[in-house]
Amino acid sequence: MESKQVIEGREEPTSLWKNKNFLFLWGGSTVQSIGMQMYTLAIPLLIYSMTESALAMSAMRAIDFFPNIFLGIIAGVLVDRMNRKRMMRWTSLISIMASLGIIMLLVSNTIQLWHLYILGFVLSSAGYTFGNAHHSVMPQIVSKEQLTSANARLSFVNTFIQTVGPGLAGILLGIVTTASVLSIYTMSLIILFICVEFVQVPEKKPRKGEQARSWTREMKEGWRELFQNKTLLTPTITIIFINLAMSLVIGVLVFYAADQLHASEKEIGLMFSISSLGGLLGALAVKPLRKKFNRGRIFTSFRLVDVIAMVLLIFANTWWLLGIGLAIRTFSTVISNIIYLAIRQEVTPNHMLGRVAGTASMFMKLTLPFGLFIAGIWAEWLPVPLLFIFSAAIFLTLFLWLSRHSFRKVA
Repeated sequence: MESKQVIEGREEPTSLWKNKNFLFLWGGSTVQSIGMQMYTLAIPLLIYSMTESALAMSAMRAIDFFPNIFLGIIAGVLVDRMNRKRMMRWTSLISIMASLGIIMLLVSNTIQLWHLYILGFVLSSAGYTFGNAHHSVMPQIVSKEQLTSANARLSFVNTFIQTVGPGLAGILLGIVTTASVLSIYTMSLIILFICVEFVQVPEKKPRKGEQARSWTREMKEGWRELFQNKTLLTPTITIIFINLAMSLVIGVLVFYAADQLHASEKEIGLMFSISSLGGLLGALAVKPLRKKFNRGRIFTSFRLVDVIAMVLLIFANTWWLLGIGLAIRTFSTVISNIIYLAIRQEVTPNHMLGRVAGTASMFMKLTLPFGLFIAGIWAEWLPVPLLFIFSAAIFLTLFLWLSRHSFRKVA
């Protein structure tokens, strides 16, 4: 029965609306994205109210990325070895428990900074592993021809929520407690868990000799698959430096808006809403762009769009100008991510997708904690706009490199 429904989902390659597995996963991810907006805004503002320190805020952002670095390839092996639905189920439960822990500490008025760091790490670890399983299960429940469309729809809804979510979170934080806002996040995780229960994923058949192979060998296979695949390796290397450039921005963004531009919680929420409008437009634009240009050219050209976004941030002196600059950057990010994910899902054998995704994610996130800590320390004593100049220089260098690279011709 289970495999039959999955196959029925594949028999309709022209329509994802009849694929119940995709719809349940899409619906659960949508609700979780709504809750995530509450968490994303509430936690840094909570840390700011506790410490008024840019370094403390950027440290929390860095911790959010630690799982990608320290657990990336391990999570990838687990996702490839185990049933991916089971992985999504357990990581959802772990996220629920960690979120409840933060709420209980807030309600009891005993929360400290180290509590947020530890529970934030647990949430990020569970969320990262869930995302790896989610990414790897997509080729199992939709056809190859639908991958770009499926990723675009997931991205469209997610960025739409990012458009309205931060503004709503900012308003809620102004009228109710942080614990109440985080309760919305917890409820979204519970709904995600329920939706995952309805997703039917075919049981993974063990490949010959799979159980006897060591973890070290499997991790090496994921490493080798990534580094031998030049089509995937080039954009992966590019994203490593993109993340370095953006970590210099995101590490100080909320601090800069609140401390130096004197933006209120509501205005910061609206700033992120403006930013997400760019992502919404990006999710809509990727399909017509693909009809006119190949993937390599699109990915390359949008590095120049990143430069434009950073230049606007350099001269922004109000929260809404920051929002417009971020919107241009988010427009570029969403299109680039959809292109990259589709390439990775298409060119990687599915039985290795978890390991390749984990390895790639580990390398792509390596520079993020480094950049975040630099940004936090920098903002304590030096002008923040100089960080935006450094980011613009990195994006310009990437554009010039890709313009001369053969990846630009990738179909």
